Amino acid sequence: MQVKVYNTKAVEVGTLDLDENVFGCDYNEPLIHQAVVTYLANQRQGTKSALTRTEVRGGGIKPWRQKGTGRARQGSIRAPQWIKGGVVFAPKPRDFSKKINKKMKAQAFRSALSYKVANNELVVVDEIKLDAPKTKFVAEILKNFGYDKRVLLLVTGDSADVVRAGANIEKLTVTDADLANVYELVANVNVIATKSAIKKIEEAYSL
Repeated sequence: MQVKVYNTKAVEVGTLDLDENVFGCDYNEPLIHQAVVTYLANQRQGTKSALTRTEVRGGGIKPWRQKGTGRARQGSIRAPQWIKGGVVFAPKPRDFSKKINKKMKAQAFRSALSYKVANNELVVVDEIKLDAPKTKFVAEILKNFGYDKRVLLLVTGDSADVVRAGANIEKLTVTDADLANVYELVANVNVIATKSAIKKIEEAYSL
């Protein structure tokens, strides 16, 4: 597999051979869906909590006698119908985490990445060098490629300036190639990857 390589001005400067085992896989939507659901579930903290009627302080005494007052019978001022009463079926801390096999997770990533390549949604740039870690330089790169939708920019660990400069752009996600995941590939329309990032992905996911 071959793809064109561009510079940051969107000018073609060469080609790059891609590993077909990583970038030429079949599209497996159920597997990608499972990986995305697992990722999102594992992001949930599950720390919400409220008190039931048995946990709210006070309310031990019956507010008025059972009969003869003309009012509805009540057993506690901490019952759910009272202000400051307990919550019916109160949410409690719980673990939302899910598990997925490593091989399934890796294959889902390959499948999502291959889909981007097959639909011309992945662009490879030779390198990204900024004169200064300023947002305007990264915004100019996106403008050169004509991207106005959500974009995932894959870089390597030595691109701290790019990560900093891209942090304030709303529709841009800058991620180290070592930390990229299926959700980010699915959530973003286009992907820009440096040659070094492609190499790292191939080293990590090659069969």
